[in-house]
Amino acid sequence: MKYILDQLKNLTAIDSPSGFTRDAAQYTMEQFQKLGYHPSLTNKGCVVCELGGEGRPLIFSAHIDTLGGMVAEVKPNGRLRITNIGGLNANNCEAETCRIRTRTGKVFDGTLQMNDPSVHVNGDYSKQNRTFEGMEVVVDENVKGKKDTEALEIRNGDFVCFDPRTKVTRSGYIKSRFLDDKLSVAILLGLAKEIRQKELPLARKVYVFITDYEEVGHGASGGLPADAGEIVSVDMGCVGDGLACDEHKVSICAKDSEGPYDYEVTTGLIRCAEEAGLDFAVDVYPHYGSDADAALAAGNDFKHGLIGAGVYASHGYERAHTDGVNNTLKLLERYIVSSHKA
Repeated sequence: MKYILDQLKNLTAIDSPSGFTRDAAQYTMEQFQKLGYHPSLTNKGCVVCELGGEGRPLIFSAHIDTLGGMVAEVKPNGRLRITNIGGLNANNCEAETCRIRTRTGKVFDGTLQMNDPSVHVNGDYSKQNRTFEGMEVVVDENVKGKKDTEALEIRNGDFVCFDPRTKVTRSGYIKSRFLDDKLSVAILLGLAKEIRQKELPLARKVYVFITDYEEVGHGASGGLPADAGEIVSVDMGCVGDGLACDEHKVSICAKDSEGPYDYEVTTGLIRCAEEAGLDFAVDVYPHYGSDADAALAAGNDFKHGLIGAGVYASHGYERAHTDGVNNTLKLLERYIVSSHKA
């Protein structure tokens, strides 16, 4: 668990909104190499790593890319209007600190604020809708207008990366932006470590595939191992009204907004969770798509499934728990040594 949490902290500290994932992918490659594996990078920037085993090749997929923003306009006042990358919502990033990463390699601090954010000045502050059109990044430099900001080499198309604020409490709660899906990447690194240390008897060939465009819909649409016949996305498990999962459980998704997951794969995951005595839930996610969905939409002939540690307040300041992490890791372990066939 310490290894997984350390990896999570390291990963969330690396800015990686969709389209700006090179550093995070390189870090992930290096961690697999330190464990004795031989990962490679696809042309698109995904990390592929074979963990061992023979027959019936299986892919565990997670994604390294996160939500974020991009400069859409340097405003006359020198501040920045941004457009969201992925499902970033203006309601849950108001007053958050961020970094502007320029194409020339410079990094500047800033804060996303409402236009006219002082409650002592703006009498309609509480009534205003939170949208990116009505908000701006205030750059933490002495800029008075557009020319000052442009002189810093900040321009349209630069990435805006939000502070993850990662914290693990004494009671085991994990709070951070981007648990979706860097927590799963850390869990898969933990699985790779377990395979090496425990010499797990793999019942099949296992790949890890870390994607870089999941938040914008095409993470696992190409570059997948050609011999694989099954993909299981390891992503966040939904927590919310009407669902059975909470932060202490591993969630098995039976259906999301793209449709049902493969019957045999989902049933096999449920059986493994039962046999291992895990705390788990089976749920239907109302507003969700995964790398497994993207892989099938791209025409791959895969059976597919989806699991993940329960994550509360998704796409905001998210919360999970070490119990859910452990249940997810144990389900992955059970599935790769199990005789269940999809």
